Amino acid sequence: MSSTAFVIALPGVAEARISPGGGEGSTSGGARGGSLFAGASETQIKLDSPSGSGNLAPVNTSWKPPVCWYEPVVTPKQLEAGYKRMKRDGSTILVSPSWRLREKRIRRSYKENVPYEGTPGYKNFNLDKQGKGAFWRGIVNPNRDDDYNYIDGGQCEKRLFWVDKGKEQNTTQGVDPKVLAEYAYNAIKVPDAEVEMNPKGTQTVNLASWVWLDKAKFKPVSVTATLDSLHLTATTTAKPVSLHIDPGTSNAEVYPASGDCPINDDGSIGTPYKKGQGEQDPPCGITYLRATTNAPPYKLKATVTWKISWKGSGGTGGDLPDGTFGTSKDITVQEVQAINR
Repeated sequence: MSSTAFVIALPGVAEARISPGGGEGSTSGGARGGSLFAGASETQIKLDSPSGSGNLAPVNTSWKPPVCWYEPVVTPKQLEAGYKRMKRDGSTILVSPSWRLREKRIRRSYKENVPYEGTPGYKNFNLDKQGKGAFWRGIVNPNRDDDYNYIDGGQCEKRLFWVDKGKEQNTTQGVDPKVLAEYAYNAIKVPDAEVEMNPKGTQTVNLASWVWLDKAKFKPVSVTATLDSLHLTATTTAKPVSLHIDPGTSNAEVYPASGDCPINDDGSIGTPYKKGQGEQDPPCGITYLRATTNAPPYKLKATVTWKISWKGSGGTGGDLPDGTFGTSKDITVQEVQAINR
Protein backbone atom coordinates (compact mmCIF):
# COMPACT_ATOMS: atom_id res chain seq x y z
CA MET A 1 0.00 0.00 0.00
CA SER A 2 1.36 3.37 -0.98
CA SER A 3 2.07 5.96 1.69
CA THR A 4 0.90 8.85 -0.50
CA ALA A 5 -1.84 10.95 1.08
CA PHE A 6 -5.33 10.47 -0.30
CA VAL A 7 -7.71 13.08 1.09
CA ILE A 8 -11.46 12.67 0.73
CA ALA A 9 -13.10 16.02 1.43
CA LEU A 10 -15.49 18.60 0.05
CA PRO A 11 -15.20 22.38 0.39
CA GLY A 12 -16.49 23.45 3.79
CA VAL A 13 -16.38 19.93 5.26
CA ALA A 14 -14.70 19.97 8.68
CA GLU A 15 -12.81 16.69 8.44
CA ALA A 16 -11.11 14.44 5.93
CA ARG A 17 -10.32 10.73 5.87
CA ILE A 18 -6.87 10.00 4.55
CA SER A 19 -5.38 6.83 3.16
CA PRO A 20 -2.90 5.81 4.22
CA GLY A 21 -1.20 8.02 6.78
CA GLY A 22 -0.15 10.74 4.37
CA GLY A 23 1.23 14.00 5.69
CA GLU A 24 1.32 17.52 4.37
CA GLY A 25 5.07 17.58 4.63
CA SER A 26 7.07 16.90 7.75
CA THR A 27 8.05 19.96 9.76
CA SER A 28 10.02 20.09 12.96
CA GLY A 29 8.10 19.53 16.20
CA GLY A 30 9.12 22.68 18.09
CA ALA A 31 6.64 25.38 18.96
CA ARG A 32 4.90 25.05 15.60
CA GLY A 33 3.65 21.58 16.48
CA GLY A 34 4.98 20.00 13.30
CA SER A 35 3.89 16.52 14.44
CA LEU A 36 0.31 17.63 13.82
CA PHE A 37 0.98 17.95 10.10
CA ALA A 38 3.28 14.96 9.58
CA GLY A 39 2.33 11.47 8.40
CA ALA A 40 0.67 8.84 10.59
CA SER A 41 3.85 6.80 10.99
CA GLU A 42 6.11 9.65 12.08
CA THR A 43 7.08 8.64 15.59
CA GLN A 44 9.14 10.62 18.09
CA ILE A 45 10.92 7.43 19.15
CA LYS A 46 14.65 7.65 18.42
CA LEU A 47 16.73 4.62 17.49
CA ASP A 48 20.44 4.18 18.14
CA SER A 49 21.60 1.17 16.15
CA PRO A 50 24.88 -0.07 14.65
CA SER A 51 25.25 -0.71 10.94
CA GLY A 52 24.66 -4.17 9.54
CA SER A 53 23.33 -5.93 6.47
CA GLY A 54 20.62 -8.38 7.50
CA ASN A 55 17.15 -8.08 9.01
CA LEU A 56 16.11 -10.80 11.43
CA ALA A 57 13.11 -13.01 10.67
CA PRO A 58 11.30 -14.15 13.85
CA VAL A 59 11.38 -17.92 14.36
CA ASN A 60 7.80 -17.59 15.60
CA THR A 61 6.25 -16.52 12.31
CA SER A 62 2.97 -15.54 14.00
CA TRP A 63 4.73 -12.85 16.08
CA LYS A 64 5.03 -9.29 14.82
CA PRO A 65 5.90 -6.00 16.50
CA PRO A 66 2.83 -3.86 17.24
CA VAL A 67 1.18 -2.30 14.20
CA CYS A 68 0.49 0.90 16.14
CA TRP A 69 0.54 2.55 19.55
CA TYR A 70 -0.35 5.85 21.20
CA GLU A 71 2.32 8.37 22.13
CA PRO A 72 2.47 12.07 23.09
CA VAL A 73 2.73 14.33 20.05
CA VAL A 74 2.10 17.94 21.14
CA THR A 75 1.83 20.22 24.16
CA PRO A 76 -1.06 22.70 24.56
CA LYS A 77 1.10 25.53 23.21
CA GLN A 78 2.09 23.44 20.19
CA LEU A 79 -1.55 22.63 19.47
CA GLU A 80 -2.43 26.32 19.68
CA ALA A 81 0.45 27.11 17.30
CA GLY A 82 -0.78 24.44 14.92
CA TYR A 83 -4.26 25.92 14.99
CA LYS A 84 -2.90 29.36 14.14
CA ARG A 85 -0.98 27.90 11.24
CA MET A 86 -4.04 26.15 9.81
CA LYS A 87 -5.99 29.42 10.03
CA ARG A 88 -3.28 31.06 7.92
CA ASP A 89 -2.71 28.42 5.28
CA GLY A 90 -5.81 26.21 5.34
CA SER A 91 -3.89 23.09 6.34
CA THR A 92 -5.47 20.20 8.24
CA ILE A 93 -4.38 18.59 11.52
CA LEU A 94 -3.82 14.84 11.86
CA VAL A 95 -5.90 13.68 14.85
CA SER A 96 -5.63 9.91 14.22
CA PRO A 97 -3.82 7.77 11.66
CA SER A 98 -6.84 7.93 9.34
CA TRP A 99 -8.35 11.34 10.02
CA ARG A 100 -7.46 15.00 9.60
CA LEU A 101 -9.60 17.86 10.90
CA ARG A 102 -10.03 21.28 9.36
CA GLU A 103 -9.94 24.60 11.21
CA LYS A 104 -13.65 24.67 12.16
CA ARG A 105 -13.60 21.25 13.82
CA ILE A 106 -10.30 21.88 15.63
CA ARG A 107 -11.68 25.17 16.92
CA ARG A 108 -14.92 23.57 18.10
CA SER A 109 -13.32 20.49 19.70
CA TYR A 110 -10.04 21.81 21.12
CA LYS A 111 -10.70 25.52 21.69
CA GLU A 112 -14.44 25.83 22.38
CA ASN A 113 -14.85 22.61 24.42
CA VAL A 114 -17.46 20.96 22.18
CA PRO A 115 -17.46 17.11 22.31
CA TYR A 116 -17.60 15.35 18.95
CA GLU A 117 -18.25 11.69 18.04
CA GLY A 118 -17.07 10.32 21.36
CA THR A 119 -14.13 12.70 21.64
CA PRO A 120 -14.33 15.03 24.66
CA GLY A 121 -14.08 18.75 24.11
CA TYR A 122 -11.18 20.83 25.40
CA LYS A 123 -11.15 24.46 26.44
CA ASN A 124 -8.58 26.76 24.86
CA PHE A 125 -6.25 23.88 23.88
CA ASN A 126 -5.73 23.00 27.59
CA LEU A 127 -3.29 25.91 27.88
CA ASP A 128 -3.93 26.00 31.62
CA LYS A 129 -2.36 22.52 31.75
CA GLN A 130 0.85 23.42 29.93
CA GLY A 131 3.64 21.33 31.48
CA LYS A 132 1.13 19.00 33.16
CA GLY A 133 0.64 16.52 30.34
CA ALA A 134 0.33 16.28 26.57
CA PHE A 135 -2.01 15.46 23.71
CA TRP A 136 -1.55 11.90 22.43
CA ARG A 137 -2.32 10.32 19.07
CA GLY A 138 -2.08 6.95 17.40
CA ILE A 139 1.21 6.26 15.61
CA VAL A 140 1.48 3.58 12.93
CA ASN A 141 4.62 1.46 13.12
CA PRO A 142 6.57 2.64 10.04
CA ASN A 143 7.74 -0.95 9.52
CA ARG A 144 4.13 -2.18 9.31
CA ASP A 145 2.43 0.64 7.45
CA ASP A 146 1.00 -1.77 4.86
CA ASP A 147 -0.69 -3.77 7.65
CA TYR A 148 -2.67 -0.84 9.03
CA ASN A 149 -6.30 -0.56 7.94
CA TYR A 150 -6.55 3.11 6.99
CA ILE A 151 -9.77 2.61 5.02
CA ASP A 152 -11.99 1.08 7.72
CA GLY A 153 -10.10 2.43 10.71
CA GLY A 154 -7.27 0.57 12.43
CA GLN A 155 -6.54 -0.18 16.06
CA CYS A 156 -5.31 3.28 17.10
CA GLU A 157 -8.06 5.59 15.88
CA LYS A 158 -8.85 7.38 19.14
CA ARG A 159 -8.61 11.02 18.11
CA LEU A 160 -6.06 13.42 19.56
CA PHE A 161 -6.65 13.18 23.32
CA TRP A 162 -5.23 14.52 26.54
CA VAL A 163 -3.19 12.49 29.07
CA ASP A 164 -2.19 13.98 32.43
CA LYS A 165 1.41 13.66 33.52
CA GLY A 166 1.75 10.61 35.74
CA LYS A 167 -1.23 8.83 34.13
CA GLU A 168 0.60 7.67 31.01
CA GLN A 169 0.69 4.05 32.15
CA ASN A 170 -3.13 3.98 32.19
CA THR A 171 -3.37 4.61 28.44
CA THR A 172 -4.57 1.51 26.57
CA GLN A 173 -2.07 0.66 23.83
CA GLY A 174 0.10 3.50 25.08
CA VAL A 175 3.80 3.46 24.38
CA ASP A 176 5.87 1.75 27.08
CA PRO A 177 9.33 0.12 27.32
CA LYS A 178 8.10 -3.13 25.74
CA VAL A 179 6.70 -1.24 22.74
CA LEU A 180 10.09 0.45 22.38
CA ALA A 181 11.84 -2.93 22.60
CA GLU A 182 9.58 -4.48 19.96
CA TYR A 183 9.99 -1.46 17.70
CA ALA A 184 13.77 -1.77 18.08
CA TYR A 185 13.58 -5.45 17.02
CA ASN A 186 12.95 -4.37 13.42
CA ALA A 187 16.01 -2.11 13.50
CA ILE A 188 18.46 -4.87 14.43
CA LYS A 189 20.96 -5.43 11.64
CA VAL A 190 23.14 -8.54 11.82
CA PRO A 191 26.15 -9.63 9.75
CA ASP A 192 25.72 -11.80 6.68
CA ALA A 193 25.85 -15.45 7.71
CA GLU A 194 29.06 -15.91 5.73
CA VAL A 195 30.81 -18.99 7.10
CA GLU A 196 34.53 -19.71 7.14
CA MET A 197 35.50 -23.07 5.62
CA ASN A 198 38.54 -25.29 5.40
CA PRO A 199 39.34 -26.27 2.73
CA LYS A 200 38.48 -22.91 1.18
CA GLY A 201 36.99 -22.67 -2.28
CA THR A 202 36.43 -25.92 -4.18
CA GLN A 203 35.55 -28.87 -1.95
CA THR A 204 36.54 -32.51 -2.47
CA VAL A 205 34.39 -35.64 -2.35
CA ASN A 206 34.65 -37.51 0.99
CA LEU A 207 36.89 -34.85 2.53
CA ALA A 208 35.35 -33.20 5.58
CA SER A 209 35.07 -29.42 5.45
CA TRP A 210 35.35 -27.59 8.76
CA VAL A 211 32.86 -24.76 9.17
CA TRP A 212 32.86 -21.89 11.67
CA LEU A 213 31.84 -18.28 12.18
CA ASP A 214 34.27 -15.44 12.64
CA LYS A 215 34.07 -14.76 16.38
CA ALA A 216 35.09 -11.12 15.92
CA LYS A 217 32.23 -10.60 13.48
CA PHE A 218 29.47 -12.59 15.17
CA LYS A 219 28.90 -10.99 18.54
CA PRO A 220 25.88 -9.47 20.32
CA VAL A 221 24.17 -6.60 18.51
CA SER A 222 22.06 -4.04 20.39
CA VAL A 223 19.57 -1.35 19.37
CA THR A 224 18.33 1.28 21.84
CA ALA A 225 14.96 3.00 21.42
CA THR A 226 14.28 6.20 23.36
CA LEU A 227 11.23 8.42 23.81
CA ASP A 228 12.54 11.57 25.45
CA SER A 229 9.14 13.11 26.19
CA LEU A 230 8.32 10.28 28.62
CA HIS A 231 11.92 9.49 29.64
CA LEU A 232 11.46 5.94 28.36
CA THR A 233 14.17 3.73 26.96
CA ALA A 234 14.65 0.10 25.96
CA THR A 235 17.64 -1.77 24.60
CA THR A 236 17.00 -4.87 22.50
CA THR A 237 19.96 -7.23 22.14
CA ALA A 238 20.49 -10.07 19.67
CA LYS A 239 23.04 -12.73 20.60
CA PRO A 240 24.15 -15.46 18.15
CA VAL A 241 23.42 -18.88 19.66
CA SER A 242 23.59 -21.43 16.84
CA LEU A 243 24.41 -21.99 13.19
CA HIS A 244 22.39 -24.29 10.95
CA ILE A 245 24.11 -25.59 7.83
CA ASP A 246 22.22 -27.00 4.87
CA PRO A 247 24.63 -28.48 2.30
CA GLY A 248 22.17 -27.99 -0.55
CA THR A 249 22.09 -31.68 -1.48
CA SER A 250 21.16 -35.03 0.03
CA ASN A 251 24.55 -36.31 -1.14
CA ALA A 252 26.33 -34.97 1.91
CA GLU A 253 26.89 -35.59 5.60
CA VAL A 254 26.73 -32.76 8.11
CA TYR A 255 28.31 -32.46 11.55
CA PRO A 256 26.51 -32.67 13.87
CA ALA A 257 23.90 -34.81 12.12
CA SER A 258 21.19 -32.23 12.81
CA GLY A 259 23.17 -29.55 11.02
CA ASP A 260 22.79 -27.34 14.11
CA CYS A 261 26.15 -26.15 15.38
CA PRO A 262 25.77 -24.80 18.94
CA ILE A 263 27.61 -21.91 20.50
CA ASN A 264 30.86 -22.75 22.30
CA ASP A 265 31.75 -21.71 25.85
CA ASP A 266 33.83 -18.81 24.55
CA GLY A 267 30.96 -17.48 22.45
CA SER A 268 32.23 -18.83 19.13
CA ILE A 269 30.31 -21.16 16.82
CA GLY A 270 32.19 -23.95 15.07
CA THR A 271 35.94 -24.52 15.36
CA PRO A 272 38.64 -23.28 12.96
CA TYR A 273 40.59 -26.12 11.36
CA LYS A 274 44.14 -26.70 12.58
CA LYS A 275 46.80 -28.61 10.70
CA GLY A 276 46.84 -32.27 11.66
CA GLN A 277 43.10 -32.55 12.29
CA GLY A 278 42.36 -33.96 8.84
CA GLU A 279 41.41 -37.40 10.17
CA GLN A 280 38.92 -35.99 12.69
CA ASP A 281 35.27 -35.26 12.15
CA PRO A 282 34.71 -31.52 12.56
CA PRO A 283 32.42 -30.39 15.40
CA CYS A 284 30.68 -28.28 12.75
CA GLY A 285 31.10 -29.16 9.11
CA ILE A 286 30.15 -30.98 5.91
CA THR A 287 31.38 -33.92 3.87
CA TYR A 288 30.14 -33.91 0.28
CA LEU A 289 29.65 -37.41 -1.19
CA ARG A 290 29.23 -36.57 -4.86
CA ALA A 291 31.08 -34.17 -7.15
CA THR A 292 29.36 -31.40 -9.09
CA THR A 293 31.14 -32.37 -12.32
CA ASN A 294 28.90 -31.45 -15.28
CA ALA A 295 26.27 -30.21 -12.84
CA PRO A 296 25.41 -26.91 -11.16
CA PRO A 297 27.20 -26.13 -7.88
CA TYR A 298 25.49 -26.99 -4.62
CA LYS A 299 23.79 -24.14 -2.79
CA LEU A 300 25.16 -24.14 0.77
CA LYS A 301 22.85 -22.24 3.09
CA ALA A 302 24.05 -21.03 6.47
CA THR A 303 21.47 -19.69 8.92
CA VAL A 304 22.37 -18.10 12.24
CA THR A 305 19.85 -18.07 15.08
CA TRP A 306 19.96 -15.06 17.38
CA LYS A 307 18.47 -15.02 20.88
CA ILE A 308 16.64 -11.74 21.53
CA SER A 309 16.25 -10.09 24.93
CA TRP A 310 15.54 -6.57 26.13
CA LYS A 311 15.99 -4.30 29.13
CA GLY A 312 14.07 -1.09 29.66
CA SER A 313 13.19 1.76 31.97
CA GLY A 314 12.07 0.99 35.49
CA GLY A 315 13.68 -2.44 35.63
CA THR A 316 11.52 -3.81 32.81
CA GLY A 317 12.78 -6.48 30.46
CA GLY A 318 12.28 -9.94 29.04
CA ASP A 319 12.71 -12.05 25.95
CA LEU A 320 11.39 -11.61 22.42
CA PRO A 321 11.13 -14.36 19.77
CA ASP A 322 14.44 -15.67 18.47
CA GLY A 323 15.39 -14.36 15.05
CA THR A 324 17.22 -15.93 12.12
CA PHE A 325 19.19 -14.64 9.18
CA GLY A 326 20.74 -16.78 6.47
CA THR A 327 22.84 -16.49 3.34
CA SER A 328 23.73 -18.91 0.56
CA LYS A 329 26.90 -19.60 -1.39
CA ASP A 330 27.70 -21.82 -4.37
CA ILE A 331 29.89 -24.83 -3.61
CA THR A 332 31.78 -26.69 -6.31
CA VAL A 333 32.86 -30.23 -5.39
CA GLN A 334 35.65 -32.07 -7.20
CA GLU A 335 36.54 -35.77 -7.32
CA VAL A 336 39.06 -37.25 -4.90
CA GLN A 337 42.68 -36.32 -5.55
CA ALA A 338 45.88 -35.98 -3.58
CA ILE A 339 45.27 -33.50 -0.78
CA ASN A 340 47.93 -31.76 1.31
CA ARG A 341 46.40 -30.24 4.45
